[in-house]
Amino acid sequence: MTTPVDLAAVLATFQEPWAPRTVATMNDYDIRLVKTVGEFTRHAHPDTDEFFLVLSGCLTIKMDSGDVDVHAGQVYVVPRGVAHQPVSVDGAEVLLIEPSATVNTGDTPSELTAPRRVV
Repeated sequence: MTTPVDLAAVLATFQEPWAPRTVATMNDYDIRLVKTVGEFTRHAHPDTDEFFLVLSGCLTIKMDSGDVDVHAGQVYVVPRGVAHQPVSVDGAEVLLIEPSATVNTGDTPSELTAPRRVV
């Protein structure tokens, strides 16, 4: 990286939900931005934890052990192998940190499976 990344500027370049954009890499990890609205595919990542930082709005992460509401300015990590379903009724903007090879729908491919997009 030669210049800082303006997260708000990147978020302004797209509207489609559940289509993450990689804004930076760190070692073998992507820093991704995603807009969310509605329900995402229930899935798990068998080999990695998943880091969520909600920038705006509220994201509910549904899990068998109970739902977790993550509000703007809050962080939550879903442990590897735990089935979860992100949901955002009113929409949220979220920063994710995960290995670069991680597929957004984990072990459950669906119509919401997105290619890796680097901006």
